[in-house]
Amino acid sequence: MTSSATPMTAASLTQAPPAKASARGRTRVKQDPVTTTILAVVLLVLVFLVLLPLGRVLGEALSADGLAVLSKLASSRTNRATVLNTLVLGTVVGTVGTLVGFLLAYVQVRVAFRGKRLFHLICLLPVVSPPFAVATASITLFGRNGIISTQLLGQEWNIYGLPGLTLVLSLSFFPVAYMNLVGMLRSLDPSMEEAAASLGASKFTVFRTVTLPMVVPGLGASFLLLFTEAIADLANPLVIGGDYTVLASRAYIAINGEYNTAAGAAYSLVLLVPSLLVFLLQRYWSGRSSTVTVTGKPTGSFELLRANVARIPLLAVSVAVLALVVTVYAAVVVGAFVEILGVNNSFTLRHFEYLLSGIGNESMIDTTILALIATPIAGILGMLVAWLVVVRMRRGAALIDFLGMLGLAVPGTVIGIGYLVTFNRPVALFGVNIIAPLAGGSAIAGGAMAIVMVYVARSMPAGQRSGIASLQQIDKAIDEASTSLGASGAQTFRRVTLPLIRPAFLTGLVYAFARSMTTLSPIIFITTPHTKIMTSQILAEVDAGRFGNAFAFCTILILIVMTVIGGLNLLIRGTGAGREPR
Repeated sequence: MTSSATPMTAASLTQAPPAKASARGRTRVKQDPVTTTILAVVLLVLVFLVLLPLGRVLGEALSADGLAVLSKLASSRTNRATVLNTLVLGTVVGTVGTLVGFLLAYVQVRVAFRGKRLFHLICLLPVVSPPFAVATASITLFGRNGIISTQLLGQEWNIYGLPGLTLVLSLSFFPVAYMNLVGMLRSLDPSMEEAAASLGASKFTVFRTVTLPMVVPGLGASFLLLFTEAIADLANPLVIGGDYTVLASRAYIAINGEYNTAAGAAYSLVLLVPSLLVFLLQRYWSGRSSTVTVTGKPTGSFELLRANVARIPLLAVSVAVLALVVTVYAAVVVGAFVEILGVNNSFTLRHFEYLLSGIGNESMIDTTILALIATPIAGILGMLVAWLVVVRMRRGAALIDFLGMLGLAVPGTVIGIGYLVTFNRPVALFGVNIIAPLAGGSAIAGGAMAIVMVYVARSMPAGQRSGIASLQQIDKAIDEASTSLGASGAQTFRRVTLPLIRPAFLTGLVYAFARSMTTLSPIIFITTPHTKIMTSQILAEVDAGRFGNAFAFCTILILIVMTVIGGLNLLIRGTGAGREPR
């Protein structure tokens, strides 16, 4: 399999919102009934998927019980420490993950060496794995009785808490920065570096005075993305956080441990504020990046770094990072085939037998079916939003774009709690129940509909950004010519636009499926005994100390995701999508 689609999508998530066309340069597009209908449907779906749950979270947080919890955030030392822990974790992970991502991106793009494709694929490995695979393996390798820390080095390291979270989250999220910065480094105009070199500047001087300033906006955008991912993550703090409590895990405890929905909503509201602020700042910073550092197709080619004095240290550090990634995932795979990794390394298949003969088999079927249902819906919805924003709308395009991106900007914990308080009871309009419960034990289809909705809300923005990026490269005259010949908006979209953006559409499908299969934070609040999800079952196995079963679960999940992505990539290759570096 290749991974051509995944990096394209992830990088597109850091792009700025679509630029506004001037009033003189923007052609008035006829708003035919089909376009108006599509706009109304898209708005209704976005309100239902994102705005309604957010509104209910806000209502719960501002209730009497919720306000009591919010008031304690300022007066209680424990609650203040939770908020501070969250911000510190986001800052540390954002910094470390961005630096690691930049190092690997720079080596991939600018340093001469063999095996670039393998290098690239290893960098992307965390993208297709469940969120706590790294945490579970790290406990086995680096915990108090870890294979490496204790058995190999004779050291006892307490991996629980901030140090372990920093390690695990940095390894899990650095691919986001890597993919963003690889795209940026390839897009830089080499003529500026060539001009500096022609004036006698050394390689290091060119890097320090020309290259680095041009990628600073990309570094800032990557930091903000990783900051948001880190503070919103729930799985890893539950597995390896120890006494280091953050807002996401505190909200989870309030809901599932204290059964206090108002408190969970209050904590999630506090988590939502910095997430949205960082999201808006990131979009602004990405806008600066696109206008200052990217000039379109490069006018020449970069000279790869071949001097061993710089090349060998860069490769050595990069190989060390990737060796750590490979070691962690090797522990996951090996741990699935031995009795107890590091304690009893006898070969066994009992972990797979346990999973495939009972609850594990059900969760694999349920998760894969629901992800396959959500994937095309998310892809189509993302393309429709992109089409409306770029092609059909004269006013309100930025608002539609922002609403579509909320599913990604809002932490998964907040969305999960929003769906819990919104859809575990009938949805009423003017006192009349219009929708039966979609989440909870009495929900339609055992809560499966709510899970599909969460999958769509969380993965749709990827297709949206990819679609916008592709549509902005299409000459508007093509769309105008179709309209002038009497084609409706739907006919133009189906016969003209869709064939041109097919690679972006398939790319969105890849991300949607991978994200749906590996997500935990938003769906852990709405799973039911009738609908079993793999990531939730893996967390249960880890909580019970059955790491072998958890490793087997992770291995199967990674294989399912890679198999489906491989099939989708074959389709992308057939459409002429871009290829990865060799």
